[in-house]
Amino acid sequence: MPDIKLGSLFDGIGVFPLAASRCGIRPVWASEIEKAPISITKRHFPDMAHLGDITKVDGGKIPPVHVITFGSPCQNLSLIGNRSGLAGAKSSLFYQAFRIIQEMRDATDNLYPAIAVWENVMGAFSTNDRMDFRAVLSAFSDTEVPMPPSGRWGNAGMVRGGTPDVCWRLMDAQYWAGSRRLARRQRIFVVADFGGRRAADILFKPRPMLPLPPPCGEGGRAAAEGDRTASFETGRQIPVIHPFQCFRMRGAAKRQEETAFRNSFGLPTDPFPTLLASDVTPFAFWYEGDPEGGCIRFLTETESERLMGLPEGWTKYGADGVEIRPLQRYKALGNAIALPCADYIMAGIYEVLADRAGKEE
Repeated sequence: MPDIKLGSLFDGIGVFPLAASRCGIRPVWASEIEKAPISITKRHFPDMAHLGDITKVDGGKIPPVHVITFGSPCQNLSLIGNRSGLAGAKSSLFYQAFRIIQEMRDATDNLYPAIAVWENVMGAFSTNDRMDFRAVLSAFSDTEVPMPPSGRWGNAGMVRGGTPDVCWRLMDAQYWAGSRRLARRQRIFVVADFGGRRAADILFKPRPMLPLPPPCGEGGRAAAEGDRTASFETGRQIPVIHPFQCFRMRGAAKRQEETAFRNSFGLPTDPFPTLLASDVTPFAFWYEGDPEGGCIRFLTETESERLMGLPEGWTKYGADGVEIRPLQRYKALGNAIALPCADYIMAGIYEVLADRAGKEE
């Protein structure tokens, strides 16, 4: 089997490394500055090196890898952020990641990385009159990418003709787990292939989805298969769940729109809204036939992990075995990506890189 290696910038709680390891790719190093996520990742990947602050990393001096993933901070791109775009203090760190990629390629005669993956919020399509996403595509493709005739970026597309080959796609986690209930989480994924025209195969080709992982064991990672049914779905009675659409609710209240405010309480068929790093999502819960016995409550940390497709207990302990505080777990999960989406991309990367390795033998 080919030894395909991955480096993860802005690593968070190690979702890209987890997806990579599930698809046959070996995580080698990660860069992160938040203490709790670093500790969580070290528990699950004790052999993975941690490089620290991305601004102090020299891409030409770290171990070269086939794949670099990075979900640069989204605070300045989010629809609920300050919308200052790539010029913002946080989101401008995108260029630090791109610098590291270029330094590594310069130091390895353009061999590594072969693939780069950028992930960010849907709001990146529209900040700064939609010019920020153009800047991202232009940086990857090393050419001036024109705006679409419509003036808007499509939810999927490609820049083809030069090097690298670049494709993007908007993926919503709620549709990526079959019968399992995941939170709504719309994220843009950009795949750049520096070694060929395989980006479309990675990002658009249909392929079977991996099963969601079982709960974590005491030593980290996934343990034996267990019951992943959410606690609000257990019991003999039929539960009724109404997720609150808090963003919609606050907007309706501000505009004093009574009907929109009532509708923001959600329907049983509504997906759970995107988990946020700054807030915990409430929902109404009762058993069928007993609405007066219901309550309004918040998602637990374990339920939040399930809604992201992660193994139960992924964020519960740090590397030292000490429990991570709930507020830190909620924040880390709110900043994370959904595992099924990362699985799909990593499976595609392994497929194209393993196929190339086989042809070279």
